[in-house]
Amino acid sequence: MRILLIGPPGAGKGTQAVHLAAHLSIQHISTGDLFREHIDQGTELGQSAHTHMSAGLLAPDEVTIGVIKERLARPDTECGFLLDGFPRNLAQAVALDDILADSKSRLDAVLDLDIPEAEVVRRIAGRRLCRQHREHIFHVDYSPPEVTGACDVCGGELYQRDDDRETTIRKRLEVYRSETAPVVDHYLAQGLVTTISALGQVREVLDRALVAIGQGQVDASGEWGC
Repeated sequence: MRILLIGPPGAGKGTQAVHLAAHLSIQHISTGDLFREHIDQGTELGQSAHTHMSAGLLAPDEVTIGVIKERLARPDTECGFLLDGFPRNLAQAVALDDILADSKSRLDAVLDLDIPEAEVVRRIAGRRLCRQHREHIFHVDYSPPEVTGACDVCGGELYQRDDDRETTIRKRLEVYRSETAPVVDHYLAQGLVTTISALGQVREVLDRALVAIGQGQVDASGEWGC
């Protein structure tokens, strides 16, 4: 099965992608992971991506498309894949159609994660990271530290990233609406899109995704069921 997961920042795409790909035994393809892989290997694509990312810019379409094309050509994608973070605009969506057509395949489903803007702001703006260990992450509403401003694990100072401030979040949402939302329209015209609510617990959203693609859901005991 070949799936595209799409949605605004804060919709939980990364979390859902990991669980959904694992359940379906298909490859989870994240553009962020691919860029890091190419950068670490020093490939031409990786060097180009690094140049732009170091300047605080998005990698240009031709680089992103090149990275995805190379990944989809690997044998482990023959049984299926889940795309996370690509395509981010209409030009990339058209390029993906061409890549798949060349391999005589196509997407089976596009899952559009829907979430109110207010909830996106609440989810992202509430995040707090530990200055000593950035993998220690808290949330002022959902997982607050025992002592305000201090990491429960190491006692380090908690802080809010500039990218997580409300003004920045709203700018990111504007970019999503102008650049990425048209991708949904592109696939709606192909009859591939199912919109599912991204509200609720991780398992609840995963259930909706599995039902949407006709693969059952997680049963009451927490075990995977089809």
